[in-house]
This record gives sequence, C-alpha cells and structure tokens, in this order.
Amino acid sequence: MAEAEHALGRGQREQALELIARALAAAPDNPDLLAAGGLLTLRAGSPAQARALIESAITRAPGNPRLRVNLAMVLRELGDQQAELQTLEVALALDPYFFTANLQKGSLFEIQGKPKQAANAYHDALSSLRPGAAIPGELRPILVHAQQTVRAQFRALEDLLSSRMAPIRAQHAEAGQDRVDDCLAAFLGRKRIYNSQPTMTHFPRLPAIPFFARSDFPWLAAVEAATHEICQELRQALEDLRDDFVPYVNHAPGSPLHQWQELNNSRRWSALFLYKDGTPQPQFIERCPRTVAALAQAPLLEIPGRAPTAFFSRLDPKTRIPPHTGSSNTRLTVHIPLIIPPGCGFRVGGEVREWQPGTALVFDDTIEHEAWNESDEQRVVLIFDIWNPLLTPAERDLMTVATAGIAEFFDAR
Repeated sequence: MAEAEHALGRGQREQALELIARALAAAPDNPDLLAAGGLLTLRAGSPAQARALIESAITRAPGNPRLRVNLAMVLRELGDQQAELQTLEVALALDPYFFTANLQKGSLFEIQGKPKQAANAYHDALSSLRPGAAIPGELRPILVHAQQTVRAQFRALEDLLSSRMAPIRAQHAEAGQDRVDDCLAAFLGRKRIYNSQPTMTHFPRLPAIPFFARSDFPWLAAVEAATHEICQELRQALEDLRDDFVPYVNHAPGSPLHQWQELNNSRRWSALFLYKDGTPQPQFIERCPRTVAALAQAPLLEIPGRAPTAFFSRLDPKTRIPPHTGSSNTRLTVHIPLIIPPGCGFRVGGEVREWQPGTALVFDDTIEHEAWNESDEQRVVLIFDIWNPLLTPAERDLMTVATAGIAEFFDAR
C-alpha cells in the first residue's frame, strides 16, 4: 500500500492499481486495508471501483464510522448527493461527534445551496473539536471556511434579532437588559458564560454574578469618600514599609503550583495586610488609622480564623496575575482602586473593566478572574471581603460556624 501511494505520487496510475490489487489479494478480508485501498483507488481516478472496495470494508466492519465517511468521499466524486448525505447520517448516528463527517455534511449542504443547514453542520463540527486538538494540514483551510460560515450565520441572526427586539428594548429602556445581552452574546458565540468555581466551599443555588451593582451596597460611598486619605497613608507605607509588603502567592516547596509558578514567593505581586485571616496586624493598623476607619464603614466578613482579610495589593509594572478563582462564593471581594496607571485592567468572567481611582468594584472572585499591569509604574488596590448579600441571615450564621470549624480542623492537623 505504501508503494502504491508512492506510485500515485509519481503519477504512475497503472502501477499503483496493480500494487493495490496485490495488497488486497494478500489480506482480502481486512476492512482497514480495503478502506485504504478504496481511497487510493479513488485517487487513481476509479471512483466506482473505490466504492466497491469501501462498501466491502463496511460489510466487514459495519460499526466503524470512519469507513462511512470514506464512502461519502467516494459518493461525492460519483455525484450521488442523496447517497452521500445518507451515508454521512449513518456515520453521525454511530458517532455524533465525528468531526470530518460534520465538515463534509456542511460542504454538501453548501453545494446544494442550503446555507443555514451548512452553517449548522459546520457548527456541530467545530463544537466537537477538543481544545488543543491537532488538525491535519489539509483540513485547516476547510476549518477556517467552517468558522467563517458559522460567524456569518450568527451575524445574520444577530441583525435579525436586533431589528425585531428594538421596539421592545425601547419599551423597557429603564429596565436592566444586561442579562438578556449576555444570554444572546453567548448563544451567538461572542461571549462565554463563566460559572462559579470555588476552590473550597461552593454554596449552591447562588447566581454567578461577575460584578455586583453598586446600588446593592449603600455603604460604598462612605468608603470611597476616604480614598484621598487612604492614598496618603498608602504612599507613606510604600516609603516606610516597603519590605513589609510580602509575596501574595507563597506556596510551600512541593506544592502543585500550576499557574502560580511565576509569581510564587515573588514580590511582583505583594500585599501589606491590615487584617489577615481574621487577625489584626497592629503594626500596620497603627500606621493606617484613616484606612481602618474607612473599612469600619463596610460590613467586613467576620469568621474566626478566616476573616476579615483586608490588605493593600501591589502589582509590579509589566506583571500579570493569571486566571484563577477564589475559595468560596459565600463572600464577595471589594476593590478600592488607589494607584492606577494607564495600561491596567481587570477581567471577571467575560467582563473586562478598568479600575478608576476611588470607584469600588464588587465581584464574585469564585468566577475566573485575572488582572494585569502593562504600565511602567506600580498598581495598588485596597482589597477586602464582605458577605454575599444573596445569603440569608441564617445562612450567614451557619456558614460562619462551618467555615471556622473547617479552618480550625485543618489548622489543628
């Protein structure tokens, strides 16, 4: 068979067919050999003979979807579109995620002038691809075409929906439409929906909200009003206490680091803690009284051995905090931006926001998030935790005891 392929490459058709016949004579009942012989025979310009060989292979291995796709390729050359579609449908019944079957089905629908069916088949093909899967070189142009076709269909659908929804959007102009927008953006392939993925306790039946509305937290204004005074204390701390900013990521040797390899025990992302795991840090608190007074305006999370935690988070120039998730969705994280040079950004789920000095961001850190500082200056944010307001008072009390118990149990061990 290898010699037959080489002969075809040299344009020696008759010699290739003779070599194929000799190979099949040596193993006439091997379905893989029959299929390979059929494809080479097709390349040699004998589609009818190729069809007979591949059908013989299917008779011997009827459950192999790849053989059906091989047959569909031959049927394409023979111009039998109905039989080609039926063959592809059988292949997909055997394996609904067969990438090349869906690709060929999409191209068949294009030939038939059925653009929507073609885009749907291409979408199925793209959806079946595993992340990072290697794509053979000859399939890459087809893959690019499939992606373009799907995007074109979604653009046409988006135009249709935009037109039809415009009067209803105007009717409800005062109502929030963000969730509708996110729903449609995800369906149209423009946005990914991120779910809560806590590293410790996952509280069920809480919605995964990346950024919470400022109106949910009337106390924010009092904290933000102290931004100037907080910044003054921070700048003094950066001068006097620079060595007390400790690496935020500090996994012990032997720990699985994954995305933290670069920042582990690095001061490129460092923190000066005012409260750490429920323990006040008096040597720093006494240096930042106005910051502590501002924090007193917020309903800080209080859990023995775990919270509150409040700290200045410093990020070096040209440093990126990799995508990660926090420990529990029972709490939310608050950022008070303080020193924010241009080129800094923050993503939670599918939403990217720029920090604005003195304007708080409240988010669920169990949704994948990342931050970056592309500038030539340091970036500093005040960070603290509060309860997720969607918990009931009873749930907060119970989770306080449970979380403290978990911390105590593992600390004791």
